[in-house]
Amino acid sequence: MRTTVSRLRAMQRSLPVADRPRRPEWMKVRAPSAGTRYFDVKKLIHGASLNTICEEARCPNIAECWGRGTATFQILGDTCTRACRYCYVNSGRPAHPPDPLEPLRLAQTARTMGLKHVVVTSVDRDDVPDRGAGHYAATIRALKRAVPDASVEVLTPDFLDVEEEALQTVLAARPEVFNHNIETVRRLHRRMRGAKASYDKALWLLQRAKELADYPVLTKSGIIVGLGETNDEVVDTMRDLRAHGVDVVTIGQYLQPSARHARIDRWVHPDEFRWFREQGEALGFGSVFSGPLVRSSYRADEQRHAAAGRAPVAY
Repeated sequence: MRTTVSRLRAMQRSLPVADRPRRPEWMKVRAPSAGTRYFDVKKLIHGASLNTICEEARCPNIAECWGRGTATFQILGDTCTRACRYCYVNSGRPAHPPDPLEPLRLAQTARTMGLKHVVVTSVDRDDVPDRGAGHYAATIRALKRAVPDASVEVLTPDFLDVEEEALQTVLAARPEVFNHNIETVRRLHRRMRGAKASYDKALWLLQRAKELADYPVLTKSGIIVGLGETNDEVVDTMRDLRAHGVDVVTIGQYLQPSARHARIDRWVHPDEFRWFREQGEALGFGSVFSGPLVRSSYRADEQRHAAAGRAPVAY
């Protein structure tokens, strides 16, 4: 494995950025198929005026996930008050306050889709006093009424400056999974996420969620690779997450969404992703999803079931 990876890195770094292949073979994905539920899901989501991170962030797995009848909902609008260097979601000053009817529309859509595990994320809303925590709680409560047999996973922002109160609000609605992505290694964190973000605060948020919950909530975080980190730094980040009680970790390849975003440093070989998984399992994570196309909410239901059973799952 080391020989293959070393040769690949040497080849990539010897080429000018403009001459590097856009995607290796293992990064290719299929287009949406008429024989799946993709177009039904698309029509349903657009008809309910809902946003998904699948579309807003140009997720490479959209054809697979929507084809399976799943999606990751994005609440609090389509404009983020942050501008992370790796993220395609529109950034700026939101034109409207959170839509109070959005939780109800989302819950009804989840029921129509027949979802058994619902993943909800959002943009950052630093313009809102509670940073959107109340909207998260309202969404969770609406889902628990509409689809009482489904589990709910939230992938939250950092709730800048109101972290404690926001966590209490969200956890009072009792999501089964609390997710906050650390995104990258300590050395690159501020450069990629901006001055408002904090590596240590992300770790604190994940640990504090577990401390505040009066029920066995699963905590989860994600890392993207190919931004200039080393493999040892990825393992150090996993070690930090595990030290703060995180149960589930996901690791996937960074894809540069446009010319103005951070450049891809390297294409991480599948052998390296397998090695990350092995290292994560050795650290004691309940499940480790590590692969080129893995994203935080990719097959999230499987991640949750594996972690709840404390049996590592291979991907």
